[in-house]
Amino acid sequence: MEIKQKQVIQSVANALQYISYYHAPDFIKAMANAHEKETHQSAKNAIAQILINSKMAALGQRPMCQDTGIVNIFVEVGMGITWDADLSLDDMINEGVRQAYTNPENPLRASIVEDPLFTRTNTKDNTPAVIHTKIVKGDKLNFIVAAKGCGSENKAKFTVLQPDESLTDWVLKTIPTMGAGWCPPGIIGIGVGGTAEKAMLMAKQSLMDSIDIADIAKKPNPSNIERLRLDLMGKINDLGIGAQGLGGLTTVLDVKIKDYPTHAASQPVAMIPNCAATRHLHFSVDDTGVAELPEVDMSIYPDLEMDYSQYKQVDLSTLTRKQMSDWNIGDTLLLTGTIITGRDAAHLRLKKMLDSGEGLPKDVNFDNKFIYYVGPVDAVGSEVIGPAGPTTATRMDKFTDMMLENTNILGMIGKAERGESTTQSIKKHKASYLIAVGGAAYLISKSIKKAKKIAFEDMGMEAIYELEVKDMPVTVAVDTQGHNIHSIFQNIQVKYN
Repeated sequence: MEIKQKQVIQSVANALQYISYYHAPDFIKAMANAHEKETHQSAKNAIAQILINSKMAALGQRPMCQDTGIVNIFVEVGMGITWDADLSLDDMINEGVRQAYTNPENPLRASIVEDPLFTRTNTKDNTPAVIHTKIVKGDKLNFIVAAKGCGSENKAKFTVLQPDESLTDWVLKTIPTMGAGWCPPGIIGIGVGGTAEKAMLMAKQSLMDSIDIADIAKKPNPSNIERLRLDLMGKINDLGIGAQGLGGLTTVLDVKIKDYPTHAASQPVAMIPNCAATRHLHFSVDDTGVAELPEVDMSIYPDLEMDYSQYKQVDLSTLTRKQMSDWNIGDTLLLTGTIITGRDAAHLRLKKMLDSGEGLPKDVNFDNKFIYYVGPVDAVGSEVIGPAGPTTATRMDKFTDMMLENTNILGMIGKAERGESTTQSIKKHKASYLIAVGGAAYLISKSIKKAKKIAFEDMGMEAIYELEVKDMPVTVAVDTQGHNIHSIFQNIQVKYN
């Protein structure tokens, strides 16, 4: 069996393009079931947006999420393979990544930085991938190609329990500390045993399995691990965190567990979530050519449309703090007007400018506007902007006082919870924090009618944009009185501590 270099490169590139806009059928079915049974209206709205966004992305063949991920590759190399190649396998894979992320018809956001401790310079093509290779019998290359968003990857947890300590207790105590930045509903992957790095690897690998918890529930004689999976899923969902941390019935769609023999004195445990942009694909490469990828059955999507009757229209050009004082947490709004964007690196540069007395960039005016925490995908064709969903607002907490005290912003738009001190700062300045749905990036981008880079263009997706939006859907998460829709996390943590 001779494998050609170009077959590997093209197969990897095709797979990464495919998973940028196609969810796996098992995920869509699980989300549709979650939507059907959800009774909490805010959570139901969020799940609906994720499903509508997924269908739009599939039809438009554009990324379902602006965070097109760090590439994870699991590859099994058959011992009987011979090669027609000038590159190493890692180099072939990375060339496939490069071609996928720089594809002019569907460019994917370049998020990878090299020299992570110091210059953190963007590699501009999302290389290198994180590659795990295993040598096996046979004469095929078996791939799992995944793109892992950082909102969920940042929530990875690890501990070493005593042999007699309860995994369930640790999971239920730890899940609330992850907040909503991992964009639930999603999958929880758990690795138990081996050593620290083995447990982490198993947790990540478990996320690549299909959603099968409903089938497990029907088994007459489930295994010990299957019973544990069922028990954990029920107890995690009973926490009431729900979609986007808004409360509700479904926080996880499945719980996966892999284990491995370990030292008698140890119980290493890793836990990694997969978000609402769950992206992975399994395929094989042999001597017949480039891998064939699955055809997509669009009939699996539920018939859903945005119900705008539930939303209140807001004209940002005339909005006042007095009008915002009438908002309550959980209110759903449609924003029309001008907003300014800014993420981590932009906030850091703004801080340096303000601290030095230089002031804000000349074309950046936050006065009486909202700042949107977003790093969009580049536009293609007639698009104004590419997919542009929110990033995790919690990372911007350390800059919130600075922004509220120096820019006269009305508030912020992002995803996930804010810390207690940030919530109090929002209250003090009679500002608001609004959330957009993580996992609905393509849907949100359609509400953006104009987009112009106005500062820090050298920072790529971290540049500051001025956006003109029409009917951008958001939910009030922290109101001007300091009420916080995500206080559920604090309540759960108090219970388990």
